[in-house]
Amino acid sequence: MSVMQRNNTKFVEAVSVRDFYDSFKEPLKMELVAGEAGLDNMIRERSLNRPALAMVGFFKAFAAKRIQLLGAGEMAFIREQSKAKQLAIMTEILKRKVPCVVVSRNLAPSKELCKLANQYKTPIIRSPLKTKTFTTEATLLLEDKFAPRTQLHGTLLDVRGIGTLICGESGVGKSECALALIERGHSLVADDLIYIKRASERELLATSSDLSRGFMECRGLGIINIAELFGVRSVRYEKRIDLVIKFVVWVPGMHEERTGLEEQYIDILGLKIPTMEIPVRPGRDMARLTEVAAMSQALKKIGHDSAAEFNDRLIAHMRKSKSAE
Repeated sequence: MSVMQRNNTKFVEAVSVRDFYDSFKEPLKMELVAGEAGLDNMIRERSLNRPALAMVGFFKAFAAKRIQLLGAGEMAFIREQSKAKQLAIMTEILKRKVPCVVVSRNLAPSKELCKLANQYKTPIIRSPLKTKTFTTEATLLLEDKFAPRTQLHGTLLDVRGIGTLICGESGVGKSECALALIERGHSLVADDLIYIKRASERELLATSSDLSRGFMECRGLGIINIAELFGVRSVRYEKRIDLVIKFVVWVPGMHEERTGLEEQYIDILGLKIPTMEIPVRPGRDMARLTEVAAMSQALKKIGHDSAAEFNDRLIAHMRKSKSAE
């Protein structure tokens, strides 16, 4: 896998055929037929290409960086050609250094094609899946492989369906708040180090490491097993990040949001995530405030903004009062 790292963010630029094959051999039911010497070829795009136009000699805008998928139509076309023509067609494709060729529907490539694949060090992989099914499944798996990733410190919970990331300085009270929320029936996704990937153009998915899943560190208590204390429903494997709440220690004179009209955002992997800053001071129920913040975000998602609605009502009331004068 070719990875470019910027700060704490990893951008995957290419995936080796070996990595693709080893990772998804079982779900895609793949079998390596020929061209084993080319398993270190790199896949540089997450989409698949069906080279029907290339087979008739049209190579303009040919997607050579993609996996080449031969379905029933392509294989039927090849079989109708003479052996010399078959070799000529596939030579033109393979000499452009495509990463690999996948044959769907368990169709068997000819011996000549296998020899050609060995010559050009291009793996040929066979799968019993239908062409459409293989395309869909492989594209989703490649999307996951190519997804940008980063890591953040904090605590991520599922609060009434809203993925709520609590962050702040060490010792500010994130774990205590998380424990109170879990006790109220909400679920822990990750504590301390959170692994985040950009799953699509619209959402971030986050999880914990396999080692720390279901565990929390709480100052004064140490490491606690959330699933054993509160039940298996208190732990989630993965969750979309919908809201970031930053806990800050309150100091006299600091600015505190009073209306909520101005929405704040934080940039994570190129996506803007709504964020709130909540001052921490004695006597405040941080768990209750976090729960209400999550519910307020849920309302915004369905088109109800409490601050905007109150502002509209206030303006209407002022207009009415002015007209009454």
